[in-house]
Amino acid sequence: MRTLSLLHRWIGAIGGLLLAMLGLTGTLLVWRDDLTFVAHAGDPVRPDLATLARIATTLAEGSRPVDRITFAGDGLGVHQVIFADGGGAYLSQAGETVARWSSSWQRPELWMFDLHHQLLIGDVGEAVTGVAGLIGLFLVVTGIILWWRTRSRFQFRLWPTTMKPGAIVHHHRDMGVVTAPLLIVSLVTGALMVFPVLGGPLLAESRPRPPSVASVQERNARADLTPLLVRAASMFPGAELRRLQWPRKAGAPLVLRLRQSFEWTPNGRTFVYADPSTLAIVGRAHPATRDAAASIREKLYPVHAAKTGGILWKLAMSVSGLALALLGSLAIYGFGRTQWNIGQAKRKKRRRR
Repeated sequence: MRTLSLLHRWIGAIGGLLLAMLGLTGTLLVWRDDLTFVAHAGDPVRPDLATLARIATTLAEGSRPVDRITFAGDGLGVHQVIFADGGGAYLSQAGETVARWSSSWQRPELWMFDLHHQLLIGDVGEAVTGVAGLIGLFLVVTGIILWWRTRSRFQFRLWPTTMKPGAIVHHHRDMGVVTAPLLIVSLVTGALMVFPVLGGPLLAESRPRPPSVASVQERNARADLTPLLVRAASMFPGAELRRLQWPRKAGAPLVLRLRQSFEWTPNGRTFVYADPSTLAIVGRAHPATRDAAASIREKLYPVHAAKTGGILWKLAMSVSGLALALLGSLAIYGFGRTQWNIGQAKRKKRRRR
């Protein structure tokens, strides 16, 4: 048990700051749509296919190459446009530009998502956050084991009675065991999104690959997108048009992403692929025809980010994130204070000699 306690303390001290940051940014991202302060953000969604097609066509015909358009949906009443140069804009549902940016650093909700997801350093950062999730899970499990010895002294508090190491440890253990179920959900879903192989056969889905197109990519070709959107909508009646993604390399198709009523993912996992030059549909992917592993994997992000379950699950995931931030930061402080006290005691002992 002593070895387990040492491992818990040292690993927690090393990874505590990263876990605290992930917890805090995760909590803010749960409320990302509410914290996107632009005009018309709270407008009710009006799914008008003709207006969406007009806006998409206007953007595609512009001089600035478009990377993707995410259409207004539940929670955010404006369209988000990301340009190929890294800039972007928010548009009202009527097509009026309500905000522009030349860098994601100008929009807190964008860089905060990148910080939480990839630590601002791309795929390497994503792997680090996945490892952090596994470390957090180890700390929760070992923390429950260590708490069991002191369960008779359980007394839940939102804050330690004093900022001395002993009080911090007792608060840390009691708060950790109370919030453990929510922490486990957050950490497991986060780690599995990064490392789905850890889910074994439960997450071993065979993802469909987008078809290749033979025509040469013509980014922002001057073509009316209305027929494409109409055909895609007719293929999946009742589905929401969620995102239009332009190809990033030659041979890749234009991707239209839709969300059907049974899907949990906010942007859906229903895809329609089109030739970027002719806008002819060259393929589609229907989530209802995929296996159970795909269905389970599709639910990881909505559960992790509280994109399902309504306000109660948002509050639950907020509690999880705040608890992780508090546990991580106080763990570092308590550990540092303990080490400083030990050092002081050793120095006093040497002086007496």
